Amino acid sequence: MSEKNYIQILEDSLEKKIDVLRQLQVLCQEQADILQDDASTPEAFEENIDRKGQLIEHLERLDQGFEQLFAKVEQTLDADRDQYADAIRHMQEMIREITQRSTNIQVMERQNSELARKKFSQVRSQAKELRQSRKAVSSYYQNMMQAGTVEPQFMDSKK
Repeated sequence: MSEKNYIQILEDSLEKKIDVLRQLQVLCQEQADILQDDASTPEAFEENIDRKGQLIEHLERLDQGFEQLFAKVEQTLDADRDQYADAIRHMQEMIREITQRSTNIQVMERQNSELARKKFSQVRSQAKELRQSRKAVSSYYQNMMQAGTVEPQFMDSKK
């Protein structure tokens, strides 16, 4: 395979990585919406996490492939920098975009993590209130059942 083909494959790999990062940004925003929506379901949150996991795995495979291919052509690119200047410049621009998107995703993930902590804390407190309410209802029911019965009383009839 010629060096130009390798360079084209590197550029394609970077474009795919940008596309995956765009999809991750969309999923991060969806996750934030799910966490902020009181009517959202745990299933929606879990599905979002699963889709993000798949994209992250795809991103890791793209990174590994890029690194392996770049190792093959790195010396050629360095040696013939003038010949591949446009391709190198284009790849540098794409890498800057990738870095920017990655940073943006990290910020969104931190925000989502905080939203998740708040949401889970809220759910725990609601569960605690529910348990306390059930306990109070159960106690009330037991007390009312006992209130209907009159305990035997001893009456002295000799007087």
